[in-house]
Amino acid sequence: MKDKLNRRKFIRTSAIAVTGLAFAGSLASAKTDSNISEGKRVGIIGLDTSHCIAFTKALNAPDAGNEWSGYKVVAAYPTAGSSDIQASIDRVAGFTEQVKQQGVEIVNSIEELLKKVDVVFLETVDGRKHREQALPVIKAGKSMFIDKPVAASLTDAVTIFDEAKRYNVPVFSSSSVRYITGAKEIAEGKAGKVFGADTYGPASIEKTHPDLFWYGIHGIELLFAVMGADCKSVVRIHTDDTDMLVGTWQDGRIGSYRGTRFGNKNFGGIVFGEKGNEVFGEYKGYNPLLKEIIEFFKTGIVPVQPEETLAIVAFMEAAEESKQRGGIAVDLKTMMERAKK
Repeated sequence: MKDKLNRRKFIRTSAIAVTGLAFAGSLASAKTDSNISEGKRVGIIGLDTSHCIAFTKALNAPDAGNEWSGYKVVAAYPTAGSSDIQASIDRVAGFTEQVKQQGVEIVNSIEELLKKVDVVFLETVDGRKHREQALPVIKAGKSMFIDKPVAASLTDAVTIFDEAKRYNVPVFSSSSVRYITGAKEIAEGKAGKVFGADTYGPASIEKTHPDLFWYGIHGIELLFAVMGADCKSVVRIHTDDTDMLVGTWQDGRIGSYRGTRFGNKNFGGIVFGEKGNEVFGEYKGYNPLLKEIIEFFKTGIVPVQPEETLAIVAFMEAAEESKQRGGIAVDLKTMMERAKK
């Protein structure tokens, strides 16, 4: 799911970006488009994930027309990247240049960004920074989409949503894999009552984050999209190549997630329903998620409730504890109570 920059192109674009950084204010050469309708100016925090490039290209495309209801990315704050995450270090300069080429103004702080935009994408790849970056946006009253993971700990995620509730600001977080073909129809009853589900996907690990927060979250999000938020406990089996998570829901249903670090990198799974079994279809990239985000910005209605997002984070954190304790079942309610202390 992450773009791989051609080495030669990366070197060239990095040199351009670094040269620009040498001059004060030069990154702000692109001016905010004053013709964009009020309420539809989009800002981005963090330019070290391929998602920010995909979203900007879609929204700012010359032929976008009414597809995105007039929403445009007008400003972005790159941040300096995370010094201990190579995937961040390697991307900021090149991605900043790509965003500038889409007519986006590059600013020097979140505070400056908030003066120029109406809604915000928080795209920083390092989930550890999400809490500190999200709070100024919430206090400014700006609707915000937070890319995966919503935070790198359950405690931080709870704080983000508590503050969003306190300031009455809608906040939404989701993986694009939630919108894989077939998932919405299953969640809406195509298979009847869902008795169980098995999902799978790549689960690469980044040493700075709890294992599943970095990439396993995608397939786990899909599991919750069809099973619901009321998971009771989880057991994790971990090897160097594979993670197997088995969750038990409050009503006794069982759902599983298999995360792999080898071979095929596809997402998918099967749902066991009262009307028959359903296999998920094709993963179609970021645009299905982007459509949900734009509708969220238009209406203020959150498509994935905070309780479900927090349950997903609690599931991942409980799975981390299960690994550390030799694979025993860990209760999600206990994790939530601990995070709220």
